[in-house]
Amino acid sequence: MGLRQEEEEKEASFVARILHLMSLTPLSYSLVILYDECIYAVRDPFGNRPLCIGALVPPNSSHKMDKLSVSNVDGWVISSESCSFPSVCAQIFRDVMPGEIVKLEKYKMPKTLAMVPRPDDSPPAFCIFEYVYFARPDSMFEGQIVYSVRQNCGRQLAIEAPVNPPNGDTSNLIVSAVPESAIPAALGYALESGIPYVEVLCRNRYVGRSFIQPSMRLRRLAVAKKFGPLAQNFIGKTIILIEDSIVRGTTIGQLIRLLKDAGAKEVHIRIASPALLFPCYMGINIPTKEELIANHLKADQLAQQLGAASLVYLSVEGLKKTVQKDIKDKLAKKGVTGEEQLRNQVGHCTACLTGQYPVKLNF
Repeated sequence: MGLRQEEEEKEASFVARILHLMSLTPLSYSLVILYDECIYAVRDPFGNRPLCIGALVPPNSSHKMDKLSVSNVDGWVISSESCSFPSVCAQIFRDVMPGEIVKLEKYKMPKTLAMVPRPDDSPPAFCIFEYVYFARPDSMFEGQIVYSVRQNCGRQLAIEAPVNPPNGDTSNLIVSAVPESAIPAALGYALESGIPYVEVLCRNRYVGRSFIQPSMRLRRLAVAKKFGPLAQNFIGKTIILIEDSIVRGTTIGQLIRLLKDAGAKEVHIRIASPALLFPCYMGINIPTKEELIANHLKADQLAQQLGAASLVYLSVEGLKKTVQKDIKDKLAKKGVTGEEQLRNQVGHCTACLTGQYPVKLNF
């Protein structure tokens, strides 16, 4: 047996083990495996979690991704988010596709070793909450920048949930955001509505996320430490405050009190995502149904409890439409327009919003 044949059989055996694992676990994972001086990138068949390939290029390189070759690439890197690539002088090359096993080795272009199909020809199920909250705004998923998607969600929210003063005078209205992840959506809302965007909260960058704190007391303390009001920007004004999501309602309730105590006339809450109603079983720390405030109070009831003038969520269809529009437009330019074709290439997990999980739950 020649050396080359022995190496091919060794790799085939290794890939077979990965395929066996993937047959047992349809979701949710993205794997980076180092084996025999090569890197293997693996994404679950539903593509529930992100994974992308970056090309290491010389500093100040002008090479475009569609013209990369072995001669102008120093190596390859893998990351869950493309925002990490510039820090190591890398550029995004492409996403690892759902169900794909990719081999990366020095002096060679990435090689697809296998594509694992989804059971029952199900559509992909990329986590839609990556766009809403989890990802950094400068990351790119599915050929689009997260920041732009969030801004377009704000535009859609302005269409679905405008704030109309009784006298029609909007001069006293301002749009603002709960910093920082809701800022793109707030800017989109302001652009679509024509109402000026004004900062009303200063965020302490040295305090972590509050919704994952283990107790209510710690969550409330974290919120109090995290934000300070910029009172001179909004005294006597009506604020349309944009938030990316509501989990337990701890943060938004304290912020409304903070703003009103500092001189806001009214605070209207607009959420750039639908109501969170169901837990996530795909690795994200979204709590039980009992802990999710939207399961206990409808939007108008929640607004009354929080002291807001009104509260409206972005619709599920509005979110899906916004996330998928540019993806479908790009596919249409490639001739992919049929409903069945689009279903096989475009799909997002909305389980935490709708309770429709990508696979059947076994409990």
